[in-house]
Amino acid sequence: MLLAQPQTSSGQEIDVIRTETDLTNLLLTATDQNNRYVTTLQQNDVRVLEDGVPQTLFTFQRETDRPLAIAFLIDVSISEERTLPDEKAAARTFIENVIRSEKDQAAIIPFEGYAHLEQPLTRDMLSIYRALERVDVAYPSYMGSAPPLSGISSGPGTVRPPQEGSTAIWDSIALTCRQVLARSPGQRRRAIILLTDGRDTSSRLLRSEAIDQAIGTEIVVYAIGIGDKKYDGVDRGPLNNIAERTGGRAFFPKKEDDLKAAFAEIEQELRSQYLVAYASTNKNHDGAYRKMTIEITNSEMRKEQLKLRYRPGYFAKRS
Repeated sequence: MLLAQPQTSSGQEIDVIRTETDLTNLLLTATDQNNRYVTTLQQNDVRVLEDGVPQTLFTFQRETDRPLAIAFLIDVSISEERTLPDEKAAARTFIENVIRSEKDQAAIIPFEGYAHLEQPLTRDMLSIYRALERVDVAYPSYMGSAPPLSGISSGPGTVRPPQEGSTAIWDSIALTCRQVLARSPGQRRRAIILLTDGRDTSSRLLRSEAIDQAIGTEIVVYAIGIGDKKYDGVDRGPLNNIAERTGGRAFFPKKEDDLKAAFAEIEQELRSQYLVAYASTNKNHDGAYRKMTIEITNSEMRKEQLKLRYRPGYFAKRS
């Protein structure tokens, strides 16, 4: 369940608990033509449509203080050998600046053909730093201490298990959503920060299945595409796709400063989002996918050609 805090007419906040079927939540980010975050939107400035049908908003408010649960999903296949040290340094800086030990949680999950939960979600900063420091390239084989995350079947009639030295991005995302972030307690904003070159070679799941898993567990994916020209560089298309479909962003840094800037952008976005919630007019609890659209209705703001970023759909709950 997700907690929403609508405003009463007196301005006081009241706590309302979302049930599994009656309230839809999404996070909205607005930027202007100079990519500056817009933090002045009001509820009457926007309109939300679900499958083309206007919806009545239950709440619309800035989301600046909700506890975070962030999983760092780090590609440790051989293609990341020369970039991994910079990735780890930038991730550590992000953790130092963003993760608040009194309320936020982080997990460290290196992956190659399999994902390894080296540090489950915790508020213990020292444990997070130690796990991050231990992350190393899986060459000639994975050297960490955590066993692979399980839950994807292999056998006759299915895709064969990943081979040593391969890369399974989509499997790793799906398992991280299902087995790590979805189990985080309380009303948290859940996100994956994915560091990879985007070249999946051994996933047993399709990218679409990983996207569906993220959407179903309300998890945003921020993809940082970083790779080595020696290994064909970065495949941008899949990373743009999974970020856009889950309401996140994809970044493609070319040098160390760009990598730091990407993490800084993610930090700023996490503090500049709006929580939008509405009770859908479609009362069918059929598990179907529903498309969401948000439009600017304020005529002056429309002139500014704001860019809105949000998860473009969700799966209805089943009865």
